[in-house]
Formats: sequence, C-alpha cells, structure tokens
Amino acid sequence: MSESPDAPQLPARRRSRWPWIAAAAAVVVAAGAVIAITTSGDDDGGDATTVRIGVADASAPYWKTYQDLAKQRLNVTVNLVNFSDYSQPNPALKEKQLELNQFQHIQYLANYNATSGDDLQPIGATAVYPLPLYSLKFKTPQELPAGAKVAIPNDAINQARGLLVLQAAGLVTLKGGGTAFSSTADVESKKVDVVTLDASQTAGALQAGSVAGAIVNNNYATSAKLPRDNAIFQDDPASASAAPYVNIFTARKADKDNATYLKLAELYHDPAVEKGVQEANGNVAVLRTVSAADLQALLTTVQDQAVAAGKK
Repeated sequence: MSESPDAPQLPARRRSRWPWIAAAAAVVVAAGAVIAITTSGDDDGGDATTVRIGVADASAPYWKTYQDLAKQRLNVTVNLVNFSDYSQPNPALKEKQLELNQFQHIQYLANYNATSGDDLQPIGATAVYPLPLYSLKFKTPQELPAGAKVAIPNDAINQARGLLVLQAAGLVTLKGGGTAFSSTADVESKKVDVVTLDASQTAGALQAGSVAGAIVNNNYATSAKLPRDNAIFQDDPASASAAPYVNIFTARKADKDNATYLKLAELYHDPAVEKGVQEANGNVAVLRTVSAADLQALLTTVQDQAVAAGKK
C-alpha cells in the first residue's frame, strides 16, 4: 500500500511465535490490564514489593500465572483491581492511584496524552492483535465488486485503523498514506463504498447481508460466531500502519526508567504467561518485544499525528 514516509514503524519482530495471518483482531483497546505498583523496597525489586494490578480481564488465568512468577522471581506481591471502563486507568495512573497500566495500545495513549495534556510513557510491549476484514460472500478483497458496501467502526480509535486495513487491501487510498487518526474525510479514492457503524454493529450488518464486507473487532467477531475462514484480509502486525496498535505497559514519565516496573513488563513474555495470553485470546495475539526507547519514540510520532489531527 501507499504509506506516509513519516508513518511509525515497529522494529522487526524478535519473538513472535504466531503467524500474522491469525484471523481475528482485538477490541478497540486489545484485551489487557492495568498494573499498579506500590514499592516498599528499592527500584531493583530487591526488597518485598506490593503490586496492585488493575486489569480489564482479571479473571483471565494468565494473570494468576503472572502473579505467581512475580512473587517467585521478583519478590513482588501482585494484587488485581479490575477496570470495566477504559476511560479510567490513565487518569488513575496520573493521580498516582496506579504506577503502571497495560490496557491500551500506543494510539490510544497518544490520543489520551494529546487530549488531556498528560505525558504518560510506554515502558514495554505485549502484543499486537490483527484487525480483519470479513466477508461471507467473497474470498479475497479483490473479489469485492466496485461500489460494494464495506462497514467499518465509526469511533475515532477504530475508524482510522479500519481505513488503513482497507487501504492495505487495495480498496481505498488515504490522503498522505493515512495515519492512526485518519477519517473517512481522508479517503481520496475508493473501489468500495465505506459505511461507518458502531463497532458492535459491523458483524450484524455483515450477517444481515446489508454490507458485502466488514471490519470486525475480535470480541464482536467471537460474539457473532463469525468463522475465521471468513476473514479475507487483515493488517500485518509488522507493518508501519499497524505499529501504533502494539499494546503496552504504561508508566508516569517520572517512572519510565524504574527497574522494577521494567522487569514487570518483561515478565509478560515469560513462556508460561504468553501461552496463557494466547489461550485467552484464541491464539490471535502476535507477541512483541520492543524496547522502551523505541516505544517512546513511536509514541512521540503518533502523538504528533494526534495533535495534527486536532485532538488537542
């Protein structure tokens, strides 16, 4: 596809054990968690440390595995606190009710920082969840007839990514190659007619036959029981356009070099935890390890895009 030369690019995958062709994507903010840490010892985790973890999926078994490993290897006691509203974890982190969170991807954090004036920073990567284009009638994007209706989510977070998927599939072209904040107003040319719907409705529109194709987030595809074989395209997690959607551990700027927090981010990639993550997400996660410095540079690029898109 045509990409902006300034588009962010993740480093080459260092340890992804699952192919990018997995046929489902994450929710608007991929399944994840928010981690809060209260340290009673030094930054290296040598003394006993209590960790309050606010998670979006506290019942997922892999967090119990993570807790056990944190205690065994880092002498950290992890307590889970569940968040059901994605608007809460970042303000809680800002107000020092948490020390870390891990519920969001780079694009979500960039949007939050740009609109709130905050400066939260990523300190570790977890995974990218490919976002698929589904069709019940056609096997490839090229088979979609000219003028066919294709549904994408209408919210700002998912709309841009949906458009980038359609561009990668050769169905639309976006102004300047597109960014993580593109909208339908940025469509310069198109083969298909793009229809924006609530993210929860795209699967239903596809099943009802009112659209020929649809971008469907992983949780809604699962709820609608869409077969993975009906995913005819998805973004490449190693591509520039997918880079803003790597999920991250996030800290306050003052804590971005905290050794204990960095070790906790690394612990997510223990094989036992990664196995649990895959089991909880239908084996669609593309696990990523990216340095804190690279993530922070990526955030700066995407945050500049957010400001340029008028998110401040």
